[in-house]
Amino acid sequence: MATDDQEIPEGSVQNILDQDSLKWVFVGGKGGVGKTTCSSILSILLARVRSSVLIISTDPAHNLSDAFQQRFTKNPTLVNGFTNLYAMEVDPNVDNDEIGGNDGMDSVFSELANAIPGIDEAMSFAEMLKLVQTMDYSVIVFDTAPTGHTLRLLQFPSTLEKGLQKMMSLKSKFGGLLSQMTRMFGIDDEFGEDALLGRLEGMKDVIEQVNRQFKDPDLTTFICVCIPEFLSLYETERLVQELTKFEIDTHNIIINQVLYDEEDVESKLLKARMRMQQKYLDQFYMLYDDFHITKLRLLPEEVTGVEALKDFSSHFVTPYQPSTSRDTVEELERKIETLRRQLTDAEEELEKLRKGKQTE
Repeated sequence: MATDDQEIPEGSVQNILDQDSLKWVFVGGKGGVGKTTCSSILSILLARVRSSVLIISTDPAHNLSDAFQQRFTKNPTLVNGFTNLYAMEVDPNVDNDEIGGNDGMDSVFSELANAIPGIDEAMSFAEMLKLVQTMDYSVIVFDTAPTGHTLRLLQFPSTLEKGLQKMMSLKSKFGGLLSQMTRMFGIDDEFGEDALLGRLEGMKDVIEQVNRQFKDPDLTTFICVCIPEFLSLYETERLVQELTKFEIDTHNIIINQVLYDEEDVESKLLKARMRMQQKYLDQFYMLYDDFHITKLRLLPEEVTGVEALKDFSSHFVTPYQPSTSRDTVEELERKIETLRRQLTDAEEELEKLRKGKQTE
């Protein structure tokens, strides 16, 4: 997406909020980098400029309920304190009774379907997309599972295609035998293998239709969340490469848990971590010079609950400015007081050591 400033894109998610045509926004990255917090805040920001927003968690370890401090289910639920923001948590696995019954041929074909790697997730995702398409949300935000799961999600159309081919192959080989067994069990055709194959075909149509939308940069974008460390940088690069392969637009990176050299940071450990982070931040800016890179500072507390999420949301649209060169008289006095306390503590420790030596 082109920006007014061709040299350095703005370091915020304002471009996402300004793109009125967006229908699908994916938020993903390595586990433990703050994807759920970022997707929750993004949905709150979008709710300010859109008529209706739905945030969906596709992560098996659902954290959306924890982030908003409200229980969500597989049905869209209005988030407390909002009139146009809804949330739902989707189970990535599908039960056999959702594909067919537990009796006769339905059970046989359910087992066959689940024997195809990834088919259960693909069918579950297709069912969820069918549900979502019947709802009139202005934009849908996906809080995705860690990178590996997300990449599988993007492969669901081909997974369903392979599954369907295997099922059709089985039917062509054993169709006559299966039909005889169906009649033996006294099962109506409405509930036999044709019904299951028809359902798979229907899901494939839905997921292919959505997949076309996913590849349209006007309708879909992917926001990568990471932290300034080697493994996260590596995972982000892998994710960006895969998204490019799948023709899915991505031009935003959120770097979370950034340490800033400000105020009275005296810890050698923190200063060492800052130097390490700066090395990887430089690499992010070098690799993704045409991306909107949003840096979020590391906070001393967790961001949970609607009010905390709203408070932190300002850093998503206005880059954080550390207060290194803006010392006021009060700040300098506070620093001096801190140094005095440290000096007093050191003198007391020294006195204890001296007394210890005298008694030896």
